[in-house]
Amino acid sequence: MTSNADRVMIFDTTLRDGEQSPGCSMTQPEKLRVAKALAELGVDVIEAGFPAASRGDWESVNAVAREVQGPIICGLARCDRDDIAKVASAVAPAANRRIHVFLATSAIHRELKLNMAKDEIIRRAVEGVKIACGYCDDIEFSPEDASRTELEFLAQVVEAVIDAGATTVNIPDTVGYTVPHEFAELFRYLRKNVPNIERARLSVHCHDDLGMAVANSLMAVVAGARQIECTINGIGERAGNCSLEEVVMAMRTRETFFNARTQINSQRLYPVSRLVSSITGMPIPRNKAVVGENAFAHESGIHQHGMLKHASTYEIMRPQDVGLSRSSLVLGKHSGRHALRERIKELGFVLEDAEFERVFNEFKALADKKKELFDGDIEALVLRAEGGDAGPWSLVSLQTTSSVDGGGKATVALQNSDGTRTERSASGDGPVDAAFKAIEEVTGLRPALQKFELRSLSEGEDAQGEAVVYVNYQSRSYRGASVTTDIVESATRAFLEVINRIESSQRAHAA
Repeated sequence: MTSNADRVMIFDTTLRDGEQSPGCSMTQPEKLRVAKALAELGVDVIEAGFPAASRGDWESVNAVAREVQGPIICGLARCDRDDIAKVASAVAPAANRRIHVFLATSAIHRELKLNMAKDEIIRRAVEGVKIACGYCDDIEFSPEDASRTELEFLAQVVEAVIDAGATTVNIPDTVGYTVPHEFAELFRYLRKNVPNIERARLSVHCHDDLGMAVANSLMAVVAGARQIECTINGIGERAGNCSLEEVVMAMRTRETFFNARTQINSQRLYPVSRLVSSITGMPIPRNKAVVGENAFAHESGIHQHGMLKHASTYEIMRPQDVGLSRSSLVLGKHSGRHALRERIKELGFVLEDAEFERVFNEFKALADKKKELFDGDIEALVLRAEGGDAGPWSLVSLQTTSSVDGGGKATVALQNSDGTRTERSASGDGPVDAAFKAIEEVTGLRPALQKFELRSLSEGEDAQGEAVVYVNYQSRSYRGASVTTDIVESATRAFLEVINRIESSQRAHAA
């Protein structure tokens, strides 16, 4: 057993850094859903957003602070009085709250971005920490681009912010530039050359530009870091962030090597991973470590023979440890509430009675269309956002035709929240394109389609298809998703969700 001093805190930034990944923006209800799942997972800190970025960001952080119990709720701020005040007001309702301030320290950032000398960087960093200390006791400071900062200057900055009141000092590899051995030496240098280093917890925040975010984070732990900043599925800017599920399971699987542990409930990893994938529209690669479909699959004859003898021959983790069941149970239209509830539980999801009733009713409707329902089908029903994305338009009817030579035609009837029913027909390159154009005719909105994705969620000819639509409208990106057994209907509903999000966003800004 390891001591309390060897516990590594997990700082989840899925809602802040993760959401900055292109196409991963979330609505406030979606952020709350993810935040509650992160709390159930057992993360120590939830970085809920960057309140100064927009009124919507402030409201989302504030909602998480009000409604999510357990973890420390954190907001990010520049070393700016107004930024810090916005974070303080946003996280104020949380029982445990943190203000996270940052300022770039590397020569390239000092000279090309900030146009500041070293002494000005230190003065601004200290001032930012002191302002934050006026609002709460838990203050984190990040020297942005620390991995490319001169070691001696970085040590000076770290010492100064700890003296000013920082209780956590995070060392970011902002552009994914460092390598494991080099990064470990950086942490050892700070522990040796910063005289007050024991007064603060050292943290690590790595990006994956060279594919080493997890390795760099783990080497930082070996060298003394006791907080890892990471995201579910490793989502984040550019190539992404350190993957939460990977560092957690690496430390659990090799606990005697790292001599450190987390308090994460690892059996929640798989369902939370699927939830974030569903909400962001970012599919999980089949070969993704820990939570990918192939993570516990064995096709090689030699591997299969070993697995039949003993699972440990080729599995260093049990699928149950990450919340992945291997049950072959297949459900159908004659399956009852008990069978469905048990299958949902085995998949790692916990539903309130009202939400279970919604899933059960949709399960019965889907079972009338499909002979057999597999795990992917059940997950899709559970993960579907309650009530869909709020907006004025709903789909009343859809009729499409297509031919090899003549393209496609669609007739779409929509109902507005004021009760008005409107029907339009359009032609296009195919039935999906025609349906999109018909919706544009009804709503008057014509967003620019950027990407359209389709994937099967289960097995068989009658498998459910998930459609994900990405568009740009007035310099903003929007995403919509839908799942049905008819891929044309899925695509149409996904595009309509985009339209609803655009209209909802416009109404919010007008207010």
